[in-house]
Amino acid sequence: MDDDKTADQHVISAAHHLVKALQARTTLSNEVRRTLADLDIHLAAMTEAKEDETTSLREIEGRLKSAQTKIMTLHSDCLKIWDAGPFELHEYLQNVEEIRTIIASLENMVPNKNRKQNRLANQAHTVLQMAMVRLQEEVINILVQSKQCFGHEYASFHSREEIVVDEESMMVSIEDDSADGTSCMESSRAESEECIMDLVHPGVVPHIKSIADLMFASHYDKEFCQVFIRFWKDALHEYLRLFCMQQISIEDVLRMEWTCLNFRIKKWRKATKNVIAFYLPSEKNLFDQILGEFGSVSSTCFIEASKDAMLCLLNFGQAVAIGPLRPERLFCLLDMYDLLRDLCQEVDALFCENHGNFIKMEYRELLKNLGDSAKAIFLGLGNRIASNTSTTPFQGGGVHPLTKYIINYFTLLSEYCDTLRFLLEDRIVEDSGGVVDELARLDVSSEFQCPLALHLQSVASMLESNLDKRSNLYKDDSLKHIFLMNNIHYMVQKIKNSKIRSCFTDEWIKKHIVKYVQHEKRYERITWIPILSLITGYEKSGKAVLKERCKNFSIAFEDVYKNQTGWTIPDIELREDLRISTALKVVHAYRTFVGQVKKSLSDKHIKYSEDDLEKYLLDFFQGSAKSLNHHWRR
Repeated sequence: MDDDKTADQHVISAAHHLVKALQARTTLSNEVRRTLADLDIHLAAMTEAKEDETTSLREIEGRLKSAQTKIMTLHSDCLKIWDAGPFELHEYLQNVEEIRTIIASLENMVPNKNRKQNRLANQAHTVLQMAMVRLQEEVINILVQSKQCFGHEYASFHSREEIVVDEESMMVSIEDDSADGTSCMESSRAESEECIMDLVHPGVVPHIKSIADLMFASHYDKEFCQVFIRFWKDALHEYLRLFCMQQISIEDVLRMEWTCLNFRIKKWRKATKNVIAFYLPSEKNLFDQILGEFGSVSSTCFIEASKDAMLCLLNFGQAVAIGPLRPERLFCLLDMYDLLRDLCQEVDALFCENHGNFIKMEYRELLKNLGDSAKAIFLGLGNRIASNTSTTPFQGGGVHPLTKYIINYFTLLSEYCDTLRFLLEDRIVEDSGGVVDELARLDVSSEFQCPLALHLQSVASMLESNLDKRSNLYKDDSLKHIFLMNNIHYMVQKIKNSKIRSCFTDEWIKKHIVKYVQHEKRYERITWIPILSLITGYEKSGKAVLKERCKNFSIAFEDVYKNQTGWTIPDIELREDLRISTALKVVHAYRTFVGQVKKSLSDKHIKYSEDDLEKYLLDFFQGSAKSLNHHWRR
């Protein structure tokens, strides 16, 4: 290569001397002289350029050697340059930048067949490529060492009573889920501001950005983005594992037992809240700090790093949404729906670029499916009641599990009234004729046409019809009215003292108070009028008749006592009111009877005293059958 360069210089020098010799002649025309003068200037410039190029290549060669030596020294001295300290990394980046500058200088030179120039360019590119590979490793090392611990309890969840349903028996209970059962609806509706956390130590951000700037300037932008995306994609999956949110197929979700699925749904709610409201905004902020100067690169990389985790969450949600439409799923579906609806703005802000539209579409599709499933379960509650039949009367005449199930459903639904109103807002429009008929059937004012209230009252009406049918299974009419009194009283008290009260009119409450009071009076009339008739209308009776009446009254009372001590009135106040009402009538009539009988008969014919009777009445409706085994007084 040097021989070629020397030969070129000799040719230019010889040509230059020839031009000088020709210019010395005196016989040349002016035109020839001008041509030779121009040629002289051009050859002189070529000679000077060759001399400058030679000088420049020597300088570049020296700079390249110096930078390469420093780079290789750091490679050999440090397994990881960042471990040696920020100063060493800064020095390394300066030398890599020097290599990049050298490459630019060589590329800016006039292309020629200079072998030295080509050799230096190849050498510089080799060093740069080696440095870029090392910088990718350094990025990972810095991120690993400086990654902050991002807790998984940033989202604030409040405990709430949840309904637990036994599908076969339709039994229902209320339990406090304060350990980890949470209401996303409450938390998501609480004041919530975007919280940006530091995913890495703030001090390393400028160093990572310096690496990014250098790699982008060196046209290794794809390589930087690949390692940066891969690291944060893995970090996000690791974060999801804190919530037991590994990838799971739709089929596996559909096969899960309800207890396991319910646990998973609670974890999903926490994970979704934390990821969308806290983790991803923090991650997007970091991406913008590092890559914000490179246009859409930041958002593209962020979406690439987060899409798998988002789709993992959305796919689980879809699996739940398409599951069986069972009543026990309603509250979980509403919690999930409320959470996603409240996070819509955050999702729009996170995935605002066109290439994030597919995530927003999947998100809104899940939101719609959850709402549709919740609506279907809620509107199907009446069918559940209609299909719940029995051929056996409910023992003791207490509050039936179906009543508890439906009314507890109502009280818990009060926490979701706004959501249910939103989901049902088109129901009147879709079925205006049916709504008018329903209003007439329920005797509801046309002004009270909220679809939620209408449906709840319709379900309550279906429950009453079901209870009426069940009451007909009792052979004892008294127990039939105790059963209806208990259940309607339970409905009124639960509804009246809960937030769902707003969905029931004052007329409904008054009407149903009248209903259970009527059943109370019918019980008293059916049970006690026949018995009290034995001790009334005796004024002109003889001793034998009075003796028979005393005996028959005692037998009748003992029979009622044996039966009705086994019946139950769970509400203490209702039970005491009925006892007092019964005692006032029965004891008063018995006292009057005994006072008259004692004028004609001795005490041995009177089996029970007034105090005995009053005491025994206290045993009624305790749910534990008892017998009276007193002997006749001698």
